[in-house]
Amino acid sequence: MSRRLPKEREYNLLERERTMVDASPEESLFHNFIKEQLQKMKTARRDAGLGKKTYVPLVTVSIDPGSGGSLVARQVADRLDFDFFNREIIKEIAESVQIKPDVIENIEKERLSGVEDLIASCLRDTYLWPGMYLEHLEKVLYALGEHGRTVVVGRGGNFILSSEKRFSIRVTAPMEARVENIAKAFGVPAAKAKSRIKGRQENRAAFIKKTFHKDVRNPLHYDMVLNTGFMSIGDCTDMICHYLEHKYKLI
Repeated sequence: MSRRLPKEREYNLLERERTMVDASPEESLFHNFIKEQLQKMKTARRDAGLGKKTYVPLVTVSIDPGSGGSLVARQVADRLDFDFFNREIIKEIAESVQIKPDVIENIEKERLSGVEDLIASCLRDTYLWPGMYLEHLEKVLYALGEHGRTVVVGRGGNFILSSEKRFSIRVTAPMEARVENIAKAFGVPAAKAKSRIKGRQENRAAFIKKTFHKDVRNPLHYDMVLNTGFMSIGDCTDMICHYLEHKYKLI
């Protein structure tokens, strides 16, 4: 089951504009950034003649480290001409509040909840409590969900948006295959590759458990689960695109 929130909490840009009078300068900056990004996306779509195309829900892609899920997500976005957000959206938010890139890298590599700490540094001088972090994350994803035609990697979007607003995918592979992928990609011994995978995997699982009280590995949380240990990156991309193209009549 998806995490459903009361209707009154769903993100609405117009309503948020009405309440921005009481927002702090940091919060105003954060929400103005979201609006600017959405406007850029709408303008790009309009210029490309896509303004009246069929609505397609947000595509969320959860990945096991080393599975190649990020490549699958990028290829799906490129083939369908969807917007794509992986770490880019977090980096852009950081740039909008003048956080150095190396600070972002340290936060995401060394903290249990890197995104949470990053947004905390954007919006508060002190710690951003989990409920406050989740509120801001929800607003970003609700806005992207309303916009549609977007692929987002990670961030637990499938646990926030209702089934009507998202199509959730999980990309995984056997540990042996993932270790081989990481070892080749980074030129490191298998033991080091495995240690790296386990560390990131545990951190991601802990983040989802802490924030949404869900098991990220449970296949029932996803609409489609793909195994790159038995399917190529291209085959996974083909399967996702084929489904979306026929489901939403994109061809």
